[in-house]
Amino acid sequence: MVNPSLQFAVHPSSGVPIYRQLMDQVRAMIASGQLVEGDLLPSVRQMADELNVNMMTVSKAWNRLEAEGLLDRVRGTGMRVTPSASGGTVRERKAELAPLADPLVTRGQQLGLTDEQILDVVRSVLRERKR
Repeated sequence: MVNPSLQFAVHPSSGVPIYRQLMDQVRAMIASGQLVEGDLLPSVRQMADELNVNMMTVSKAWNRLEAEGLLDRVRGTGMRVTPSASGGTVRERKAELAPLADPLVTRGQQLGLTDEQILDVVRSVLRERKR
């Protein structure tokens, strides 16, 4: 059953493609525990109608999340959140995360932040996720 408390929002003028906005929101909901293994996402048609976007945009987001292993297609039902893929050693998981941290560090340095200030931003985001 689709969680009725799921709230998606898109901002067409943000410069971020709508399909990416949807993907980022699903990832954030999974990371925060708002979406858990087995939860169903709204159908492509339902989501497109709700957000007033093209169905192909939603379909692209759902398909890419499926390719990443975050969602699983359930025939006749829609997309379901897959079990957490936290396999591998800590070293392997850190190696997977490192490329995502590189742009953050680069941007922080461009803004003239110290290493500690950049780490403070990361810690702040982590604290927010735990709420």
